[in-house]
Amino acid sequence: MYIEVMFPEVCNLYGDLANIRLIKKSYPETEIIETSLKDIPYFLENVPDLIYMGSVTEDNQVLVIETLKKYKKRIETLIEQGVCFLITGNATEVFGGEISDIDGTKLEGLGIIGISTKRDMFNRFNSLYLGKFNNMDIVGYKSQFTYSYYNNDQITSQLFDTIKGIGLNPDVKEEGVRLNNFFATYLIGPLLILNPYFTKYLLKQLGINNPKLLHEKDMIEAYEIRVKEYSNPKIGFYY
Repeated sequence: MYIEVMFPEVCNLYGDLANIRLIKKSYPETEIIETSLKDIPYFLENVPDLIYMGSVTEDNQVLVIETLKKYKKRIETLIEQGVCFLITGNATEVFGGEISDIDGTKLEGLGIIGISTKRDMFNRFNSLYLGKFNNMDIVGYKSQFTYSYYNNDQITSQLFDTIKGIGLNPDVKEEGVRLNNFFATYLIGPLLILNPYFTKYLLKQLGINNPKLLHEKDMIEAYEIRVKEYSNPKIGFYY
């Protein structure tokens, strides 16, 4: 199994690379290709099993978009072919349309997925998250200066259905984006560690039958405790 990690030197704002370490420790034979901003992507001439990109600062987001623009058609082809992508945090915005700041500046994303984004660097939104994916509970964290909005002129499906917390923005319950096997969510950090059942689903998409995770029993126990806690109406979600 080959996993390409995009720009780990800048796209690891919340320890997002722990997601890939979990897969590597569970399946040591996995080949991890780390592609820096100065490298030619492995996916340009090859087909990885998974392409991963994590959260990034706003300044480095500009560099990431500029770097990936020349590979847009190849990325679109891989998505159409069903190659798996996992995109977390504000890296989601890289693949969307316009990112507009309240100071008037605008940045064009790759325009591959049907979202546009509004940014307010004076107001950070932080929360816990509880949602659903294929009848399984999803838990996680959000920390962001932006909200994104689905574009009606592009076919885009949500990734998660929100139970507690907010969706892609405060006005919707839909969270994230799914396009074939392209999975993008604003949830940050150790998404796969927090959600072992989602991780096993993802590994099945990568061709692993009956996937097993390192410390799976402990992960599931912690997950079930967290789901119960997040489901408690007395638990505060915003901070």
